[in-house]
Amino acid sequence: MKTILITNDDGIDSDGLLRLVRSAKKHGEVWVVAPEKQCSALSHSITIRHSIEIHPYDYPEKSVQAFTCTGTPADCVRVGTLAVMPGRPDVVLSGINYGYNMATDIQYSATAGAAFEAEFQGYPAIALSEGACECHEVTDRYLDEILGELIMEPYRQGTIINVNFPGCPLTECGGVKRDREVSRLAYYKDHYNVVKKLPNGGVEVMIEGVHVPVTEEGTDYGAILENYVSVGRVRNIV
Repeated sequence: MKTILITNDDGIDSDGLLRLVRSAKKHGEVWVVAPEKQCSALSHSITIRHSIEIHPYDYPEKSVQAFTCTGTPADCVRVGTLAVMPGRPDVVLSGINYGYNMATDIQYSATAGAAFEAEFQGYPAIALSEGACECHEVTDRYLDEILGELIMEPYRQGTIINVNFPGCPLTECGGVKRDREVSRLAYYKDHYNVVKKLPNGGVEVMIEGVHVPVTEEGTDYGAILENYVSVGRVRNIV
């Protein structure tokens, strides 16, 4: 049985985290160290200018040792493995994120950032995400199967495993596509809207992303657009 550390970027109360914990419990002893609040798009940032608080958390799954962390998802991995757990985890899981982490968006993802931090520390790491909708049918169908397969993967220096579940009904899912490359295309094309003009001549702006559905064969983005589960390895920066 494995010793498993789980974190996420949607926060300790996330339903995706709970579903991942319940699946991971079938494979070993689970520890949770997760942000106390939403931390999306923080990438691989860590806290160095001030202290981090860690608090025990009364998690719904009572057999799980759970803690909140005031830092980033990457901090959660560092704190969890270096200051909370009594020993090294066999594997680190990050997710399940609400919204895809694929294509060029992965460089902003704190879900992926936490997995990258785990890889830096020398642990096998898996990031998991799903479509930003209320339909979890595909995730519910394939999560146990895919986790059972991937959790046994040995550590491969410089890479993490990235999984994305499409947010479509199960009847529309084509299955699983493995060995997907990260698409160089953008899932969203971003621009900024002016929401307020400021007295000093400045402006207040807000980002808006427009979905750009351009498929690309052999990639994570292509698999999701075709309603397949996407599984692939992503290189860390070293």
